[in-house]
Amino acid sequence: MALDAGLGAILLLVGRVLFGGLLAFQGLNHFMNAEQMTGYAEMKGIPAPGFGVVASGAMLVLGGLGIIAGVFPAIAAGAVAVFLLVSAVTMHNFWAVPDDQQQDEMVQFLKNVELAGAALVFLALSGETWAYAVGVGL
Repeated sequence: MALDAGLGAILLLVGRVLFGGLLAFQGLNHFMNAEQMTGYAEMKGIPAPGFGVVASGAMLVLGGLGIIAGVFPAIAAGAVAVFLLVSAVTMHNFWAVPDDQQQDEMVQFLKNVELAGAALVFLALSGETWAYAVGVGL
């Protein structure tokens, strides 16, 4: 199925909007709930937790928008995939929390891994021509 015309182009656009929009929303959540997220990051032992919350929020917003618009899609998707995998292990380490927290952390861990898989698909497709995209990239 071609990604630059027809049904393939439309499906790729819908996927970009859904995936990138979710990422951008999650990034905005980092800014809207910075105090709570900073406390959580601090509890998890993240160095410079306030900076980490802001930096990760910016990465999610810019990565999501980059995937939606097709602007530097390889950088956007690659950065998002790395962030999601690192945060899955460092922030949602369900194996190292008390029993009453394991289920919630496992859900968040699995969500991050699943989203990282989707980001890797967009990374793999970043070398192709995307219809309905700005088309700026490496």
